[in-house]
Amino acid sequence: MKILSILTLLFGLTQCSTAKFVEKAPFTVKKAFYNNWSGGQAGVGGVKLELHLKNAENIQFDSLYFQKKKTKVTLQQKEKQTNILGYFAKHKTIKKDLILDADPTKELQNTPPIINKYPFDLKDSEAVISFKKGSKTVFYKIENIKKEQPVFFPSANKK
Repeated sequence: MKILSILTLLFGLTQCSTAKFVEKAPFTVKKAFYNNWSGGQAGVGGVKLELHLKNAENIQFDSLYFQKKKTKVTLQQKEKQTNILGYFAKHKTIKKDLILDADPTKELQNTPPIINKYPFDLKDSEAVISFKKGSKTVFYKIENIKKEQPVFFPSANKK
């Protein structure tokens, strides 16, 4: 059996495939920006991406890909403008202890790593939005997304 086939079976890896972008979207991007936000507690924060679109009322949007993360879209309709919001949380990961032992059966309790291959090669100022075109999901790349001032939320009042 080939090594790639073994890796595919073990880790769900597949050969690299590039997603095809639609050249012309059925909507117009009027404004695209993002900002970092921080919560009132240590380690709470993330990035909010906001897209203001025109002629997007009847489009079924699904996901946003931005800065090596993916999230489902949040929609806001304002008059003749559709606002797409994407919230990307930054979590501090808690490192679990790894069991190393002379008895390999004790190491079976270790959780195998989750390998998530990000489907797009994007700059920090680029995002991809997925939406339905008929029954098919298509992708559109948005470039030159502006970074705005960060937002800081105060901590909750202690009672």
